[in-house]
Amino acid sequence: MRMLFEPDAEEFEAAAETLASRVEEWAREHDEAADAFVVQSALDYRHRGTVDGRLGLWRAPHAEGFLLGWLPRTLTVLPGQPVPAGPGSLLALLRYFDAVGLADPRGDGLTALERAVSCAAGEFGVRMADRTRWGPAKFWTVTATEQGVDIMDQAAMTRFAERARRGEVPYDRDALDAIMTRQMTAGPAQVERAEPQLPVALPEEDVMRERAAAVPLIGQLAGLAGWAGSEGRDLTKTGRLRLADARDLVRTLDTGDQADQVRTSAELPRLNLLFAWAKQARLIRVVKGRVHAVAKARPVLADPLALWERAVEAFFELRGPLLGGPDGYGATSMLFDVYQEVLPDVLNTLYSLPYPMPWPRLRDSVHLAYRMSFNFGGAPERERRAWLLDADHDLRHVLDVLQRLGAITREQGMADPVFLETALDEPLAAPRPPAGMPAELAQLLGALPAAPDPEATARARELRAELASNPVELIRLTDLGTRSVRRRLLAQGRSAPLVGELAHAPAAGLLGVLAQEYDPEHAEAELAAWTAAHDSPEAARHLLMDAVRTTPFRTRAAALLDTLTTALPDGAELLSSLRGDPELAPTALSVLTQRGALDHEDLTDTEAGLMVAESLLQLLDLGGEQALLEALLAQGRVEAETAIGAALVSGHPDQAGLEHLRRIADGPVRAKATQLGRLDAARARRGHSTTKKRKRRR
Repeated sequence: MRMLFEPDAEEFEAAAETLASRVEEWAREHDEAADAFVVQSALDYRHRGTVDGRLGLWRAPHAEGFLLGWLPRTLTVLPGQPVPAGPGSLLALLRYFDAVGLADPRGDGLTALERAVSCAAGEFGVRMADRTRWGPAKFWTVTATEQGVDIMDQAAMTRFAERARRGEVPYDRDALDAIMTRQMTAGPAQVERAEPQLPVALPEEDVMRERAAAVPLIGQLAGLAGWAGSEGRDLTKTGRLRLADARDLVRTLDTGDQADQVRTSAELPRLNLLFAWAKQARLIRVVKGRVHAVAKARPVLADPLALWERAVEAFFELRGPLLGGPDGYGATSMLFDVYQEVLPDVLNTLYSLPYPMPWPRLRDSVHLAYRMSFNFGGAPERERRAWLLDADHDLRHVLDVLQRLGAITREQGMADPVFLETALDEPLAAPRPPAGMPAELAQLLGALPAAPDPEATARARELRAELASNPVELIRLTDLGTRSVRRRLLAQGRSAPLVGELAHAPAAGLLGVLAQEYDPEHAEAELAAWTAAHDSPEAARHLLMDAVRTTPFRTRAAALLDTLTTALPDGAELLSSLRGDPELAPTALSVLTQRGALDHEDLTDTEAGLMVAESLLQLLDLGGEQALLEALLAQGRVEAETAIGAALVSGHPDQAGLEHLRRIADGPVRAKATQLGRLDAARARRGHSTTKKRKRRR
């Protein structure tokens, strides 16, 4: 059972249905209430309503967001119907995940989640009844029902919609205005999935603190705050540093400005940036013409790592001082207008890359952002190139400051071949209609083929030539930069795995995360760290093997075992030895077969039976009963009965799964087989009758 799917993956619906059914069954066995529809809605919320899509990872804000945001907005309760048990169903889901090892260990613990659900439960009913919290579809569905429209009658709903468009339908205008305002400001309930990130490895925090303390810019910020002091220093009438003070600071802080010939502190760009930066970072403040150190910033100033993080956060707000000239408003390039969107994208692009980013590739990716944000229209090519060059100059200035901050490194070298093999995601050109068809009609009918943009093709060719021919500037995040970007990703709810963060996770949670989010190299490092945190390697391996044995889903057991034996140094030998394990043999055979280490001819008769059973049970996991029935009956009635019969006598250790197969064989398969048999007999009779008639005609 996977717990992470691509946004448009068809398999998600079947997995959500299977999980909801399991949760409902588990809840009955444990005297809890669970509504399968609400459980599926909770899974849909994590899949479509959040940026990371991890079904098993729940934190307190997720519980609140689902109960007080997602359900009121998306779950339609018609007049006269009871409100579903939202809090109880979510609790059952969370407790089930915890009980069977599907909970992501990076989420909040069960106790904290139960507390969050309890807090939200008191407001749940009020939110569900509050029409301003509904989504547009829910609002109109309930409105139609209240006015006697049969919402299951498509024609009736179409007539209702037409009347509503003509203004003939009475409705709550204030509620709809609130709904549409939220829709425009907060966006729809479904959100765009963020790109997944590779795991990263970082040094211990003490090492990071030492590195932060060694960054000259951090010392300069602290020095400026110390110079201002609690008593404060006078500024000019325009709020600038006095020239004498500015010259002293240039020498004391070693900013690199040329201060001897200037007539005003406005001519000292590095010191002015430092002054604006310290203000934005809340290290100093200006009051009545004097600059003071902020008293509450003392703990931050005493901790180089905390000060470094404060400086990075402030950097995202320094568009004016960085790019706007002395007054902060003299924008010279397109980057000024999109700085706060482009800067995070640039840093996210560099994050977790296994190879340094070539400047030409980074430059062109930012150019793509400009083309999507600005209308270049019919401007001449020379003018467009001038705009891009100005923006490139400003982006290089931003990179210069990031390098001084110690967030990135830059060096000359050849680009890794991977950047030659992958093309930028350029937008397609307006497609051309088929010959003889008007463009408007072709567009309406969706008959226009996607046509590559010739200019984009030329740019991609130029980029490849530039990367392949000569050494270029290579950019990568430092450990400090990586740590900072990761903190921002986590704050946005995105996935950003860190090697070592799972050292104290339950074995099932560890293997689940490794299987879904880690590449083999980092999975090996994470598993080694997890093993080292336990009493002995033997004890750790026992826990890991037990996690594979006890998982209630056949597909998940195979994924966990595959991940484990890939990450262990002796994994291949371990996997082969499990062919004789009474509990894990079917899982081991499945993994060995998928890897190509075993052919069906290599299996003994007993193993062949186990593989038949394992294949059917995994298909049942993946697609549910309907998918299993379709696959079986596609092979023919006799083959279907033979396969299930072989599975039932195979000795497979999953007795509950075999019992499920037996019920399917006795019910749906037999009924369908009988139906197919009658159809075959009818066809045979028709064929026999037709043959007789033909003979008579002769």
